[in-house]
Amino acid sequence: MKVVLFDIDGTLLRTDGAGRRAMERAMQALHGAVGDTEYRYDGKTDRQIIREQMREAGIAEDAILAQMDVLIARYLENLADELRDRPDQAVLCAGVLPLLDRLRGRDDVTLGLLTGNVQQGARQKLAAVGVAFDQFVVNAFGCDHEHRPELPSIARGRAESYLGRAIAGDQLVIIGDTPADIHCGRSIGVRAIGVATGRYSVEALAEHDPAAVFVSLEDTDAVVEAMLS
Repeated sequence: MKVVLFDIDGTLLRTDGAGRRAMERAMQALHGAVGDTEYRYDGKTDRQIIREQMREAGIAEDAILAQMDVLIARYLENLADELRDRPDQAVLCAGVLPLLDRLRGRDDVTLGLLTGNVQQGARQKLAAVGVAFDQFVVNAFGCDHEHRPELPSIARGRAESYLGRAIAGDQLVIIGDTPADIHCGRSIGVRAIGVATGRYSVEALAEHDPAAVFVSLEDTDAVVEAMLS
């Protein structure tokens, strides 16, 4: 059995900055600042983004914590507006649907998500590109823990509960477009596969020693082989 965990942004889909715009509107509304305009969101959890950006803006820790849930709720409202008002900005990455179809048809694969998005944000983004959320049955989200390296262990625990058996770290496979995706499961032996459909090139991802790295997910046979070998 393999538990295949997909990142969302830059791996399954792109939203042309909708998430960033929604987050910055929420931070501006609640704290009057957006932090560093050059800050990289990719590879981060939503809560991590808020905390780091608000620290950068000089907001006190107790104020950040006190407003965290309110800010997340405002962000989700803004994200829904962004995705509704500009539906053409959300696009699937190449090869995603055939790959999900292939994996879903196997009895030795369980599909899941491992993403810095909070759960409702993940749902909204997948719905915007017509990908069924319910096919991902073992998940770890940015609302489960602020630090991405904690998410693989959370996903493994949920996989064990769902499957009713122990799951070794190397039975998990993470597919993502950032070095953070490649590194986050190393402590428990997770297999990581990079895909250069985000901001990092094949060469940049390869520097982090993933099990495999692809230009895109279009070569279904090769990607599945890399996942299951």
